Amino acid sequence: MTIRNDIAITPDLIAAHGLKPDEYQRILDLIGREPSFTELGIFSAMWNEHCSYKSSKKWLRTLPTSGPQVIQGPGENAGVVDIGDGDCVVFKMESHNHPSYIEPYQGAATGVGGILRDVFTMGARPVAAMNALRFGEPEHPKTRHLVSGVVAGVGGYGNSFGVPTVGGEVNFDKRYNGNILVNAFAAGLAKTDGIFYSKAEGVGLPVVYLGAKTGRDGVGGATMASAEFDESIEEKRPTVQVGDPFTEKCLLEACLELMASGAVIAIQDMGAAGLTCSAVEMGAKGDLGIELDLDKVPVREERMSAYEMMLSESQERMLMVLKPEKEAEAEAIFRKWGLDFAIVGKTTDDLRFRVLHQGEEVANLPIKELGDEAPEYDRPWMEPGRHAPLPAENVPGVEDYGAALLKLVGSPDLSSRRWVYEQYDTLIQGNSLQIPGGDAGVVRVEGHETKALAFSSDVTPRYVEADPFEGGKQAVAECWRNLTAVGAEPLASTDNLNFGNPEKPEIMGQLVKAIGGIGEACRALSFPIVSGNVSLYNETNGEAILPTPTIAGVGLIPDWNATAKIGGMQEGDVLVLLGGDGAHLGQSIYMRDLLDRADGPPPPVELAIEKRNGDFVRSAIRNGQVTACHDLSDGGLAIALAEMCIKSGKGATVDIGDGPRHALLFGEDQARYLVAAKPEMAKLITLNAEGAGVPFRTLGTVGGSSLVVDGVLSVPVGDLTNAHEGWFPAYMTGIVLD
Repeated sequence: MTIRNDIAITPDLIAAHGLKPDEYQRILDLIGREPSFTELGIFSAMWNEHCSYKSSKKWLRTLPTSGPQVIQGPGENAGVVDIGDGDCVVFKMESHNHPSYIEPYQGAATGVGGILRDVFTMGARPVAAMNALRFGEPEHPKTRHLVSGVVAGVGGYGNSFGVPTVGGEVNFDKRYNGNILVNAFAAGLAKTDGIFYSKAEGVGLPVVYLGAKTGRDGVGGATMASAEFDESIEEKRPTVQVGDPFTEKCLLEACLELMASGAVIAIQDMGAAGLTCSAVEMGAKGDLGIELDLDKVPVREERMSAYEMMLSESQERMLMVLKPEKEAEAEAIFRKWGLDFAIVGKTTDDLRFRVLHQGEEVANLPIKELGDEAPEYDRPWMEPGRHAPLPAENVPGVEDYGAALLKLVGSPDLSSRRWVYEQYDTLIQGNSLQIPGGDAGVVRVEGHETKALAFSSDVTPRYVEADPFEGGKQAVAECWRNLTAVGAEPLASTDNLNFGNPEKPEIMGQLVKAIGGIGEACRALSFPIVSGNVSLYNETNGEAILPTPTIAGVGLIPDWNATAKIGGMQEGDVLVLLGGDGAHLGQSIYMRDLLDRADGPPPPVELAIEKRNGDFVRSAIRNGQVTACHDLSDGGLAIALAEMCIKSGKGATVDIGDGPRHALLFGEDQARYLVAAKPEMAKLITLNAEGAGVPFRTLGTVGGSSLVVDGVLSVPVGDLTNAHEGWFPAYMTGIVLD
């Protein structure tokens, strides 16, 4: 076998491709010769952390991924979950962290584009998007620029494509100063008998390239995403892809039309590592070989090398295996939509991945081993340390609780995100029932009179750092709680595990324990993980991000007339706290933002109690007993009360009971909800809560123009609203608030 190789393979070149000496030796043993430059690039793409999950695979296998509602779990472009009536929801979350730090607009935009393709590649029409964004401290000189660029990129792509952004998160912490996080989620609807997979079947069938032309943008993007940042970060700008949402919209329509024609055997999005990864995955899954002729690949730049074409991450591209008799029909569909359609190869029976360029063979590799034989590491890990218990009496109170509440509702992490989500189209498609700003986004299922889906995304990174196991549990529990708070039955989840360098035992320990906590919570709450993404090496100059295992979930609402909103409370309603009083201040917002302390353990998550309390609240919502509902999380009861008053524009007078005021107000104990109900319904709720063993406290009534906590604070709702709504726009325009 003669493979053209114009470039000498040196130790420096191997290292530049992110391959360690023992991994390169593995390549030599596998193929029995020195690889060509193109082959080295292919191995680099397939064996990097971003594509192979070589540090996390062992632990990901421990996660629960199945259930009676699960049609497809991890391993495909997206997960698929049955929602009844022959319909299913297809969803996934993925990171675009490194590209978004280097080039915020295009990094975020192409992150949105990539996750949308993952969904419609399965045959689903996207109906909802979310994003979880984490930036450095507001005072950092790059933060405002990054926020502006990322938000514009998310909106620019999603709005143009035509999918509503229904939820998400935005948080700030100095640990993200050198490495922001952009986690993008998308969900779509499909028929259960109309799902498309990436497994190629049949020998001698055409492999078809679809969509936009290939350029040099994004070459080496997946390898870049599998490395730490340092001072050379600006040199990595060419590895960021450039997106075109209008082309992607055409690609969506063309793909769905082609799928309906019966022509498609297998389909794969060209995401990380582009043509390489899509072709190898399709062939390997089907126990087939693939032969590609790069001379037939549509390109938009001259004199592209085989290496560049194989590793380009140009956007809006698909690879498909097609029924030969449908070839002309398929091409006509794509030409109609103004897209490229080219037969660039064929399936073979030899389990080889062969690449031809300018009449010569530039790669000939064993296709199964490219994926299946990627290194898998059982990296050493260190058990994370534990914080000593921190009783509430050991935490000082504050002099003025009204001032403290105003400071918190107007702080970077708890202020309104309206400045962000008003740049997104939250109503396009006409099915959005609840938009960002509440506990979960809610979207009507088209074609059904009453059915809707709810979406939420959650994690509390400071909890995960303090105790990765409890923090992992809490991320799942809070997502489950947010879906429950709108009346949805949580169906399944997707994870986006963002951590630092796994070669450091303390970072690997965070990952291992967080996955353990996530798995335990998903099992206890019947909330399986059906898709996801791992993003490691989120470090700059040796400083890791906060461990951030984002959990996004989907819930089903049988009748959207029986849902609850955060801002639905009415004059004269009674407020009831379900789940018990506050007591836990360890790792709380109160400690961090008012006392400048970060000690104590995070709040423990009792999963049986979570399930009991959540099931009770969901039942009350569906039975029409509540007018408003909000789960308790950051900032505890005080922030939940303030947010409900702000969203409804109504005051309330409450009594929080006896005990340490700071803990009762700001304790972040889990499994708790605040509900508003008509007086007669409130009585019924408390009677039923007593019967179900759910702790409760009747707090007081809705009315007036201030939030009054008897003997503790009295703050006009207008002042709360101004503080809450004021921070973000002032920050983004450079105004410094007192």
